[in-house]
Parts: sequence; C-alpha cells; structure tokens
Amino acid sequence: MCVGRTRGLSYVLRRKATALVRRSRHIRRVLWILVAWGVAAYVLAPWAWERYASRHPRFSDVPGVTTTADRHPGDPLNVAIVGTEEDLVRSMVAAGWVPADPITFRGSVRIAVDSLLERPDDNAPVSNLYLFGRKQDLAFEKPVGDSPRKRHHVRFWKSDKTEDDRPIWLGAATFDERVGLSHTTGEVTHHIGPDVDAERNLIAHDLEAASRTERAYDVSGFHKVRSGRNGGGDEWRTDGNLAVLVLRPLSTQADDAIHGAENQAVGR
Repeated sequence: MCVGRTRGLSYVLRRKATALVRRSRHIRRVLWILVAWGVAAYVLAPWAWERYASRHPRFSDVPGVTTTADRHPGDPLNVAIVGTEEDLVRSMVAAGWVPADPITFRGSVRIAVDSLLERPDDNAPVSNLYLFGRKQDLAFEKPVGDSPRKRHHVRFWKSDKTEDDRPIWLGAATFDERVGLSHTTGEVTHHIGPDVDAERNLIAHDLEAASRTERAYDVSGFHKVRSGRNGGGDEWRTDGNLAVLVLRPLSTQADDAIHGAENQAVGR
C-alpha cells in the first residue's frame, strides 16, 4: 500500500515538475518576444525612420509642375538627380544626351527651318520653363532621327535640397512629338507627348546603361494630380512617381576607368 502511494506521489511530482518546466519555457519565450518587440519598436524603427528621412528627403514642398514665363502651367517634374553639376553634365553626356542651346528668336527660326528641311540639329534650343522663380539651370536633349521635330529632352533646376551632402537637381523630362505654334502664346514651340513617365524611365535607363548610377529609388505619390496640360496646351499624364537617381561621383567613375584600362592592358 505504501509502495503504491509512493509511486503515485512520485508520478504527481513528476507531472508538476514537467508542467513547471513547460511553463518556464513558455515564460522565457514570451519574455524574448517582448524584448524583441521592444528593440524593434523603440530602437530599430526610430533608427530606420531617421535614416530614411536623412537619405530620402521629402519633396512635399516642391511644386509638381513648372511654369511658363507668363505663369501658365509648364511641364511636370518627374526625375531628380543627386550629384554635383559636373557629375550631372558628364553623366548625361556619357549617357548619350547633349546640352541644349538656350531659346532665342534666331533659335526659334532655326527650329522651324530645320524642321521644314528635315535637317538634323543635335543642339536645338529648348524654351524656358520656370521653377523656384527662375528658368532651368541645365537642359539636355537626345535627338530622334534627322529632324529636330522629335527629340527627348529634359530641363534641370538645382534645388536647395541635398542627399549625402550632394545637391539634388529636379528635372522635367518630356518627348517632343512635333513643332508647331503654342496654343497659348502663338510662338514656335515643340508639342510634347503625353507619356512623361516613359521619358523619366528613359533617363534612368540611359544613366544605368552608361554605369553612371550608384542607386535609384522612387518617391511614390509625388504628384497628387496625375494629369494636366502644359503652357502649350499639350496633355500629359503620370503614375505620380518621382524617380530619384543618385549618380556615382566622378572620382569613382575615374577610378573605374583606370581599372578598366589596366585590366585591358593586362589582358593584352
């Protein structure tokens, strides 16, 4: 009888011990979860948001659309470049784009004549658009065929924003479909195609193909209004995103060129 009671008591004690061990493991698991949550919520998340804010500046205070000289709506902004002016100029040229001439009366006549005669003009002028109260700082174009009627082009304005202590240039990239008279001013001008996202993507592709881009990201929801008309009366539409392209510094590009030349020399 005593032996049976002892076995029964031993069994009960083992059950209780097993239950205590399981409960202890469960408590430790819960504690680890709480610790992990605390670290993620109060350490990692604030750090990540701080890094995001410092590396991905907000563009909420940037106008989404440029203006003409008489304050009509111009072309929409759709691309931003991070880099110095020299980085930007050299990278665009390396990607197959050429600087555009400033617009003048003589330049407007040249556009009209070249268009009629189907005469190529790689540096055909672009009209002035305005952002931050001034006309574009830089402009580039990429001809299509032998006539200046059609071309890809982009205007850039240097902003007061920086990323990694490098200036940010805001750009409006569009495709000129034809030459005609402005619907609002009557001046000789190019009329743009509506798909401004395609031009944004073309610049990103060309810079990447030329190995000039260090990294890229999109600012979604940059445009709250996703369609409109520019000062020439041309319709445009967008998905609302702003492409931000961070250029490789010239020093890095030069180092790569040197290493490439050395590798070719060794290969020979």
